[in-house]
Amino acid sequence: MKTYVDSVPIDNLKVSAFTIPTESPEADGTYEWDSTIIAIVEVTSGGKHGLGYTYADTATAKLIEDKLKDVVIGRDALSVSGAWMSMLHSVRNLGRPGICSMAISAVDTALWDLKARLLDLPLVTLLGQVRDTLPIYGSGGFTNYSNEQLQRQLRGWVEQGISRVKMKIGRNAMSDRQRVAAARQAIGEDVGLFVDANGAYSRKEALAQAHAFEEFKVRWFEEPVSSDDLEGLRFIRDRAPAEMEIAAGEYGYDIDYFRRMLDAGAVDVLQADATRCCGFTGFLQAATLCDAHHVPLSSHCAPALHVHVGCATPAMRHVEYFHDHVRIERMIFEGTVEPIDGGLSPDHSQPGLGLTLKRADVEKFAI
Repeated sequence: MKTYVDSVPIDNLKVSAFTIPTESPEADGTYEWDSTIIAIVEVTSGGKHGLGYTYADTATAKLIEDKLKDVVIGRDALSVSGAWMSMLHSVRNLGRPGICSMAISAVDTALWDLKARLLDLPLVTLLGQVRDTLPIYGSGGFTNYSNEQLQRQLRGWVEQGISRVKMKIGRNAMSDRQRVAAARQAIGEDVGLFVDANGAYSRKEALAQAHAFEEFKVRWFEEPVSSDDLEGLRFIRDRAPAEMEIAAGEYGYDIDYFRRMLDAGAVDVLQADATRCCGFTGFLQAATLCDAHHVPLSSHCAPALHVHVGCATPAMRHVEYFHDHVRIERMIFEGTVEPIDGGLSPDHSQPGLGLTLKRADVEKFAI
């Protein structure tokens, strides 16, 4: 005899935004910043609550409050796909990429967390676990760091047992080579060294850098050119050293973006970010495309958000353990997991994502 679970209507949605200052000013190949804004969504149903978030501007929080809240309230909390489709339909005249997708991401991740809590399951169990541990790579190495700061940060990750580290490049081609050499000196020969230009180079400049970095065993070159330049990414991928993977995709907001990137053969590894690509629902779509194209997937930033979905995704290779987001997530959430032997494992003792907002600690950053 079949047992059916009744509909559980969503009765409330709350969105808050917070500005978290960085420890010091930071920069990459194309951008500079001294703070990060996080928009947090809390949804309730059946006496349970779910939490989701995105790293985005305050306009994202306003869009959630003004547009998406009324779309979601009253819908069945157990039918996340239905709410997701309704949110997509509601932003038709606003344009889906960018702020709209990031707003949907925060709500969608909260809805998945809520569903898992209603069923009293860890999110990874609800999604279907395929691995126990998700490998990480330490990420930071900002372009405004001195060589000493760079070396200290990268070496610190290696000493924690993290076997891959990533640094920012793209401000000056010659100094980038010197910084990469300093990084390799600091971490030794056996640690994977990744670089991220954030689209700062031209095609020929990026290709020259790729071959220059071969000497220092760089194994990952992220956004050597703009991620919108699919021909340029393919140009670099076809001509880069064989052991150097080209990666991009962090600015993907929908399934069509990822499909175009994969169809173009633009990357060796696709990146996706559940805080941008319409949440876990969109992230899983990107993962399915990776399976179909036999291309591995790596999640961009927000490690506390990606550990459960990453351990439920066959195509997943690793998650970015980004310095800023690790610091923020530890600061404002209870329940973040710490790396062990270079990986993150979901906490099976807690339902959903296992995260709880530290309200007293975060209020001073409220917008």
